Amino acid sequence: MELIPAPRAIEGRQEPAAAFGPGTTLWAAPGTERTERWLRATLGAALGLPLRPGPRDARDGVRLLLDDTLEPEAYRLSAAAGRGVEIRGGGPAGVFWGAQTLRQLLGPDAFRRAPVRPDTVLGVPHQVIEDAPRFRWRGLLLDVARHFMPKGGVLRYLDLMAAHKLNVLHLHLTDDQGWRIEIKRYPRLTEIASWRTRSKFGHRASPLWEEKPHGGFYTQDDIREIVAYAAERHIAVVPEIDVPGHSQAAIAAYPELGNTDVIDTTALSVGDNWGISSNVLAPTDATLRFYEGVFEEVLELFPADAAAFSEFVHIGGDECRKEQWTESVTAKTRIADLGLADEDELQSWFIGHFDAWLAARGRRLIGWDEILEGGLAPGAAVSSWRGYGGGVAAARAGHDVVMCPEQYVYLDHRQAPGEDEPVPIGFVRTLEDVYRFEPVPDGLTDEEARHVLGTQANVWTEVLEDAARVDYQTFPRLAAFAEVAWSPLPAPADRDYAGFERRMAAHYRRLDALGVAYRPPAGPRPWQKRPGVLGRPIEGPPPNR
Repeated sequence: MELIPAPRAIEGRQEPAAAFGPGTTLWAAPGTERTERWLRATLGAALGLPLRPGPRDARDGVRLLLDDTLEPEAYRLSAAAGRGVEIRGGGPAGVFWGAQTLRQLLGPDAFRRAPVRPDTVLGVPHQVIEDAPRFRWRGLLLDVARHFMPKGGVLRYLDLMAAHKLNVLHLHLTDDQGWRIEIKRYPRLTEIASWRTRSKFGHRASPLWEEKPHGGFYTQDDIREIVAYAAERHIAVVPEIDVPGHSQAAIAAYPELGNTDVIDTTALSVGDNWGISSNVLAPTDATLRFYEGVFEEVLELFPADAAAFSEFVHIGGDECRKEQWTESVTAKTRIADLGLADEDELQSWFIGHFDAWLAARGRRLIGWDEILEGGLAPGAAVSSWRGYGGGVAAARAGHDVVMCPEQYVYLDHRQAPGEDEPVPIGFVRTLEDVYRFEPVPDGLTDEEARHVLGTQANVWTEVLEDAARVDYQTFPRLAAFAEVAWSPLPAPADRDYAGFERRMAAHYRRLDALGVAYRPPAGPRPWQKRPGVLGRPIEGPPPNR
């Protein structure tokens, strides 16, 4: 079958064997309840099947059980005539990933929300699939700060992630252009910081503006729902609250957070253009106490036991401009009092404060690779985005790493060199380019390579103004990325891209059934183009790893 991501091993014949139809029953052992619920609610709804409880030895049944001889996320799917389908997982997550494979085996109709061919009996090929992920962290970043994605869209993306066996959703919740999470003790963060009066349309060099307010935020109950929905699918949600840069929206709501001895922060509004704002947080005790209050509520909303990796909290830490600190007497005094050398060390102190604060509460800090500057506590992890260099340095220093280099897996970057690509920015990263991405760079020892937790694709939304644009930039490249993160692929040059393309022919039908507005292989459809909207192409190939 045309499975994506490709499993480790398949043995058996491909002719239909195990029947899957109105008489199919479902037996679930203790520990597999989440997958049992998902099968009835999702697969049962798609095919119009009740999947009633039945005995373990039912001839046409589906059996779910745990097997401690397997790795926690590994599974073994067996299908045979007269024996039904059995999914064994090393842990609850393994059983769930096996159920995702079963869905693919049943064809594209299994990806719909209601049956289009009721009472049809499908056949699952006679086979045994042995499978397990290469990486533990298989992530997707959604930037909901630049363009807000309503809660329903986030839940939809959790389903799309589950269908591709991805297990970490990194939610970029705050930035200069918007604050997207309700913090009850600071109501102006949603009253003021969650919306802007207008938005730049296209890259910041574009002369075009969308002259209407844009905004939105998630209530605390929305966040609880998102986290619970993700946990049912064995996905961790890692929140990002950006400090000390990318903070203009927060300063617009609470001017005392800014460098008030340098500029009149009461005149600031939420950012309406893209780029890096010079309005950064003031390095004061009051600012630290404010964000400690923010993080206290964040920790309650994102519990550490929701799913693997849910102990992490992302604090950003990137692209903090220092002009205001250079001019600020308050910042200069803080540097002198702490015995620091300069503003770069001041940023390191700021990050270090929250590293210690989170660690004292049993959580782990993760941030962009700039947080390496000045040193990190042993438990902190790094998202390596400026190429591989930060990740290599972090791994060699004993820090865990998530590889997400801009030059390879920033999915807002254009997918082809042609002029028809909507709002072309960044490097050309084709479907094949993403398929040949290698998360573990050359030169690491085995011990250092073990610090690479995994990899993540990032979807930034400055030029992605709605759900259709997010779909277009994300798919089909996320399918290639999912295979890179999950499957035991050979070296990039030796990967069977032609075989992947053949399997994608079947996968496009699944994406169609899911309603994904992906980029077709032949190029954008007429309504997917954005003629006349300026982007920012980068000339030349990305740097070598």
